[in-house]
Amino acid sequence: MTEPRFFVLADPAAAVAEELGAAAARGEQIVLTGGSTPALAYERAAVLQPDWSAATVWWGDERCVPPDDDRSNFRLAKWSLLDRLEHEPHVHRIRGELQPADAAGEYEHHLDGVHLDFMLLGLGPDGHMASLFPGTPQLLERERLVTSGEAGLEPFVDRVTMTLPALLASGRIVFLVTGAGKAEAVARAFAGEIGEDVPASLLRTGSAPLDVYLDPAAAAGL
Repeated sequence: MTEPRFFVLADPAAAVAEELGAAAARGEQIVLTGGSTPALAYERAAVLQPDWSAATVWWGDERCVPPDDDRSNFRLAKWSLLDRLEHEPHVHRIRGELQPADAAGEYEHHLDGVHLDFMLLGLGPDGHMASLFPGTPQLLERERLVTSGEAGLEPFVDRVTMTLPALLASGRIVFLVTGAGKAEAVARAFAGEIGEDVPASLLRTGSAPLDVYLDPAAAAGL
């Protein structure tokens, strides 16, 4: 079991940007997430540390769309981070343009034997992380590192996602959550009962350090 460490800041994206830049400088295996708040952190991380050549970048999940689709997590990271760097990292993209099961199998093959150092995640209003939604088969997977399935929230396109075993095996887990609309989910995930009805709470069952960066609005329920 691990107890979350909370960092309540006026600008948590700036703090996460510093963490990302430091991880890149150390040449770590870094897992990125989607969302507008992480995009702010990515833009700042590119300024703070423009050389990511020693690092390797992965994604915790992806929508099953082509890489130039507006819904693609890869596309978001490309314009907010990768295209702004002087020296890019080695990139392992989830190929969302493939059939979902094929994309998941390919990604799991790439992950074989890899130790993920830095796992960045967001938190959904239903308590989901990556594409592990309450009540879905993906959340119940305990053997594979990557799986695929339907989405629990919009946009309703199939997803490829790292599984709970993959997330729990990472060296460090960092959440970036902002806004009053996430306050209830934050309280349930990090201070409430642990259970599959709040998927992010399951990360507290592991041993990886769990750091939660919040703005005051998101932390209001703690």
